[in-house]
Amino acid sequence: MIILEMTQVTDEIIKAFDRLIPQLTQHSPPPSKKDLEQMAASDQIVVFLARENGKNGRILGSATLATFITPTGVHGWIEDVIVDRAARRQGIGEGLTRACLEKAQELGLDSVNLTSRPAREAANQLYRSMGFVLRETNVYRYDLK
Repeated sequence: MIILEMTQVTDEIIKAFDRLIPQLTQHSPPPSKKDLEQMAASDQIVVFLARENGKNGRILGSATLATFITPTGVHGWIEDVIVDRAARRQGIGEGLTRACLEKAQELGLDSVNLTSRPAREAANQLYRSMGFVLRETNVYRYDLK
């Protein structure tokens, strides 16, 4: 397995997200080509892709590091860690998460946050084993649609 930053968008990448996003959520459609191109061009978004057998292998997963600045500093969030069902329990999720953490460190961030639904037991166990600490906080959502 190799993990690469998504720097350009191909039909293969679009098809991979069409396959992977429904494995993460039924509430959001897969990103469009335009969305993926905006992410690839952004200075604040880094999308990592996990490929089997090197640079030309099948895309098995993805994770995104999003960074943003506020008056209290630069913040990082790991979002949408997805591993294809057929490829789980092979270290891909950990590899993708580590790639996000390494990039965050390279960018000078002090910490990185992520959220994971309690039902995603394996993912939560992975994050705890990697050193993530459950925060005492409430996450609120206000739907605009």
